[in-house]
Amino acid sequence: MSPRFARLLRDSRAALFTMLGALAAIWAVQVANWLDDYRLSYEYGVSSGRLDELPDVLTMPLLHFGWDHIEANSWPLFAFGFLAAYRGMKRFLLATVLIVVSSGLTVWFFERPDVVTAGASGVVYGYFGYVVLRGVFDRNLVDTAIGVVVAAVYSYLLLGVLPSAQGVSWLGHLGGLVGGLAGAWLLRNRGDRGNREDRDGRTPKGAPTSAAAPASPGSALLKELDDLGI
Repeated sequence: MSPRFARLLRDSRAALFTMLGALAAIWAVQVANWLDDYRLSYEYGVSSGRLDELPDVLTMPLLHFGWDHIEANSWPLFAFGFLAAYRGMKRFLLATVLIVVSSGLTVWFFERPDVVTAGASGVVYGYFGYVVLRGVFDRNLVDTAIGVVVAAVYSYLLLGVLPSAQGVSWLGHLGGLVGGLAGAWLLRNRGDRGNREDRDGRTPKGAPTSAAAPASPGSALLKELDDLGI
């Protein structure tokens, strides 16, 4: 087993347990919230424009307004969260913070002041955007392929960022999606490409040269799979 594939397995295992733990926490909060007639959602959800509500952007994703609400969010949260995390937990955690803050602040700035917003759907949209673009910015063909499949299968989610029926926080969705797309760019893997070649494509002084033709996308994909031991 190659070291790279072993690292991928380790990170995938960490991603699996992290998302299972996150779902367990959200469902535990839901039970307590339900027993308290959803008072937690109204107290710690986000209301627009109030300075004392700003810390609630961090609690908003943990709270829901009913069993249908949390059930609708749970599966996509787990699936997109796992795909966002399986390449490494550090970038995933940073992306999560960015998504949560972006979604919450969008609601805080632009939602009507008489509306209380709660739910993890903004994070779902953030992970969706992050997974779709991460491979492109990382120049990773496997992750790019995953992003293309996710974008094709779940493209209907983009309807959720448009002004919609009452009771759906399209602003939270939009803010989360923007945070996820920004995270894919800001947290991109810069790697060591710049160490071997200058930005203008010139070979650094003293480095060996070669007249080999550029690798095709197919050969690049085969190399990535080979590095992973597949």
